[in-house]
Amino acid sequence: MADAYDFAFQAIDGGELPLTTFKDKVVLVVNTASKCGLTPQYEGLEKLYGDYRDKGLVVLGVPSNQFAGQEPGTESEIAEFCATTFGVDFPLTAKTDVKGETAHPFYQWAKAELGESADPAWNFHKILVGKDGRLIRAFGPRTEPMDPEVVGAVEAAL
Repeated sequence: MADAYDFAFQAIDGGELPLTTFKDKVVLVVNTASKCGLTPQYEGLEKLYGDYRDKGLVVLGVPSNQFAGQEPGTESEIAEFCATTFGVDFPLTAKTDVKGETAHPFYQWAKAELGESADPAWNFHKILVGKDGRLIRAFGPRTEPMDPEVVGAVEAAL
């Protein structure tokens, strides 16, 4: 049986970003975009990360251009936008497909494990991974990062 630690992304600055890097931590995987109406969620994601990082939470941003072309920039443009506009300090992957036949293997696995709830319908879809690498649950794009439902799930997982 696979777990999240079986997968690796490319880091936004190049290089490998294996999920084993986050072993024994709770990881909130979020597909992001810089030009979406939901882009202000970066603020909430950074707050969530700031509030819980010392307790073992990692927020992992996965920029994707699959929804209405709302992440058109290069990796360096995305990284700069996130840092300067929202003070993003959590790790980001390289631009990645998160849906359909070209979806990153992590997203294919998550959909197979959790069903449709893990299949991103839009930007800022969230998948919560437990310390053991198993999927806990998914949250839709409109569920804000600081929503009590998300915070409660994170706290329970920590």
